This record gives sequence, structure tokens and C-alpha cells, in this order.
Amino acid sequence: MVRREATAPLLANEDPRDEFDDEEIELLRKEEAKHIRRERARMVLCLALAIVLTSSAVTITFYFAKISLGRSRNVIMMVSDGFGPASQTYGRSFYHYKNNITEGGFTSLDEMLIGTSRTRSSDSLVTDSASGATAFSCALKTYNAAIAVDPAGNPCGTILEAAKDLGMLTGLVVTSRITHATPAAFSAHVIHRDMESEIAAQQIGDYPLLRQIDLMMGGGRCFFLPNTTEGSCRTDGRDLIKEAQEVYGWEHVMQNKDDFMSLKAKDGMFPLPAMGLFHLDHMNYMIDRDENKEPSLSEMTEAALATLKGQAKTSQGFFLMIEGSRIDMGGHNNDPVAHVHEILEYHKAVKAVQKFVYDNPDTLVISTSDHETGGFTLGYQDDPDTYPDYLWRPEVIDRATASTEALTRQLYVYNTQPGNTGRTQKDREQFVKTQILEKGLGITDPTAEEIAYLTNKEPDYLKVVPFLGHAISRRANLGWTTLGHTGVDVNLYATGEGYSKLKGNHENTEIGETMADYLKVDLAYITRRLQKSTQKWFQPKEPQFFSQRTRHQKSGH
Repeated sequence: MVRREATAPLLANEDPRDEFDDEEIELLRKEEAKHIRRERARMVLCLALAIVLTSSAVTITFYFAKISLGRSRNVIMMVSDGFGPASQTYGRSFYHYKNNITEGGFTSLDEMLIGTSRTRSSDSLVTDSASGATAFSCALKTYNAAIAVDPAGNPCGTILEAAKDLGMLTGLVVTSRITHATPAAFSAHVIHRDMESEIAAQQIGDYPLLRQIDLMMGGGRCFFLPNTTEGSCRTDGRDLIKEAQEVYGWEHVMQNKDDFMSLKAKDGMFPLPAMGLFHLDHMNYMIDRDENKEPSLSEMTEAALATLKGQAKTSQGFFLMIEGSRIDMGGHNNDPVAHVHEILEYHKAVKAVQKFVYDNPDTLVISTSDHETGGFTLGYQDDPDTYPDYLWRPEVIDRATASTEALTRQLYVYNTQPGNTGRTQKDREQFVKTQILEKGLGITDPTAEEIAYLTNKEPDYLKVVPFLGHAISRRANLGWTTLGHTGVDVNLYATGEGYSKLKGNHENTEIGETMADYLKVDLAYITRRLQKSTQKWFQPKEPQFFSQRTRHQKSGH
């Protein structure tokens, strides 16, 4: 046999065994068999040693459990909706004021800052919450108003669905309607965010993957009630709460704080699956919330963590998305009072998550915003001819006792309730001065223009909300540039395992990629499963949803 020179390379279709005759190949096989036996013996010895060490030392047992491929992994995705860099500074500064801290104090978020996230969607520099959340859930850019669909309007697999495919427990905790843009983008697939009746149906399990959520809490009960029920938002007669219980295995439905407290066991866990729909619409702002009727974001977070951790099987883990939803809505209203109290509550939720991670290090936590809202600024000057007043006045915000949204409702009730026709202009002025401005916002020096605007018999109530927000913002030396979103980069926070790739400045889609990498899941696989039968369950793109893009503005972008 002619042998190849040692330096001659093999061709692509050649097998190195072609260089030897049958006798030489037989010898090679024997040597290879001996090598395999030696390696197997070595592996058995190592395994036996590991078992001995594991049984003799708890710390070594813990270590091997940590590095085993089958170990538990948890992912907690936190979304501070509409929360830009200025809002973090604002929340920290107000917290300092309330706690008499002059400088140097950190919030729970400050300890986790690792970079920034770019927020643009596939069709605009300024994103909405739907496309922003889809970037997190599906790790792809899509058009504004899209709920877990790609730019062509096809469903895309989400990180929640991929986690469920691994056998993990899953949860959603929000303070908006549970059918609102952000939670929807993790748990449903529709071509427009306004399709909340369809979103609700998918969330209980009415789509090809069936029930994917083990625990969800928030508002939005109106989209689960038949249209024959008072307060329903549905246009059909489906009772999704009944369907959830009878068809899709939801054993427990909570509708108020009493349900929330009674369902929790002594160890703080809920039996699963369970849903909490604590309000017909969005849950109330923190400053307006009746703590006897609605749980807070931090209370729901603590209960969700205890439940998902406590009920997860060995090496199972969980995925949990937590949203401080109403931070954004305070921004839309240009309401610095509601805004700051939502921020402080979000900080409490973050603190609860940090405590969990300390006890459960096999957890990836990411906190960021889908976008900034309001063009919020710490500093305000409306007179170009005078030197700016470089101050801010937290005591102005601290005096307020209600959101501008709640105060506008009070004004509406006052103007529309029976007997209003008999009230004089003086009566209306007295009500506005004492109840709305002084008691509600702590404003004791209203201008004639403010009184005149608010005592109009038939004001535009949608405009009254930001009008009140600007009234108190000016006095606190705070500014706003828009009632909508802006395109600025937002802060990116993380802790626990597996976040190192996110240090620095990143596209929002990389957040979704990082979660998928950590869990070692293929989102494309879930996408293929969803798209196999779209003609049977998925509503295709309809022109009317793209010609009325302002429809959702009234309830938060």
C-alpha cells in the first residue's frame, strides 16, 4: 500500500482509514477498544468518587448541584413601563427627601445598573409598548401595536412559551389590565394591541399551545366577562372566567384583596394555576389605591416569587414577568404625583426580587423599560428673559394626596351629578379651590386662569388631567415635553446569573436573546409550532387596525 506523506492534506471526501490495509485496521480497532475501556473505567471511577464526596459533604453536594446541566434556572423579567433616566433620578431624589438623605443614598435599581437599551421599533424611532415588549418576548423588532407577531404579522414564539415548553412554571404580574400591551406580548399573538378580547381568550389557553400561564395577576377583568355583565368590555357573550375554570384548568380566580389574602397559604404560596383580576380596568395608582381592595405591586411580586419557587419541581425553575405598568400612565398624564409613587413602589418590588436572588442565585433578573414617556425633565423654565431657577421643590409633590386622574373623576362627578344645574359659579370655584387644588394637589395659590379653566361647566376632561399635572409640575420646577413616548435610550439593570452580555449599550432585542440563551431555548421552534395551524386560530392582518392607530391612546400607549 502506498502511504500518503505526513504533510499531504486529506481531500474533503477522503476517509483517513483508506491509508491502511485490513490487518492494520484490525490492530487499530483493538487499540481503540482498549482506549474506550480505559476511558470508561476512568469515568466510572470519577463518578464513584463524586458520589462518595457528595454523600460526605453538604457543601460539595451543593456545588455539584449548581454546576449540573439539569439544575433549576429562574428568569425574572421586570419592565418599568415608560420609565426613563430622568424618572429614576426623580424617584431617587424624592426618596432622599422623604427619608432625609442629603446625598449618596442608593435605590434598589441603582445597585443593578449595567447599561442602556435602545428602544426603537421596526417602523419608528419612537416605539409603543406593544412592539417594545415584543422585542423582549420574541427577541425581534416589529411594528408599533404588534403583539408577539413579526413585521409581516405572523406569530412569533415568546420566552414565556419557550420556558413552558421546558416544563418551567410561568407567571405574569402587572398593575395594568392583564390584556394590556406588555403582558399580552408575552402571552398572546394578535396583529393589534386593541384586540384585548382575543388576547384574554389566548391567555386562558384558547389557542394551539393551550394554557401557558400558571399564575397571572393584574387588572382587566372586564375582558373576561360576557357582554351581558355590567362593566364588561367584550362584544360577545363569552364568559372567560367560567371557561378558564371548566375547560382550561384554572382552579382559582381572585377578584379582590380578600381573595388574594385568603388563597395564600401560611407560607405565602397560592395553589396553581391561579389568576387574580383585581379591577375591571387598570388597577388604581398607588397613591389612590385602597389597600383593603387591591394588592400592591410589591405584594403581588412577593406572593408570585414564593408560589413559583415553592411549587416548581426539582430542576424545573420558573419564568416571571413583572411590570410596573402605571409608571407609564403617570407619564402620559404628565402627572408627577402618580408617577413618583409608582416609581417608589417599583423600587420595593425590585427589592423583593433582589432578596429572592440572594437566596436563589440560579436566577437571571433583568429590569428595563420599553420606552420613556412624557419627555420628563427635572428642571423647568418658561420665561426666556429671566435667569433660570435651578431648583426643584419636592415638598410640592409631597403635599399632594391624589393622582390627577382621580381628581378629574371627582370634578366630573361634581359637574354631572343631579343638582348640578342649581350650583352657582361661586359654588364651582369653591369646590375646585378646596377639593381639587388644595386638598388634592396641595395648591393653595391658584391663578385666575387655573380657576377659570377648571370651573368651566363642560370642560374637556381628557385635557383636565394633564392641565392639573402641569399646574403642580410648574410649582415643583418639573417639565414635560409630550403626552406620548420619546425615543431616548433607557437604563438597563440586571443581577443574578447570565447577564454579562448586556453590559453597555444594546438593542432591546438583545434582552430577549439573553433570556433565551440563559434558558438554552430555541424561540424559532415555538414559532414553527404556532405557525403550523395559523389558518385555524390566528386572525390575519386587517386594514382597520392599521388605519386607527390612535385608538389605544386613551388607555395608555
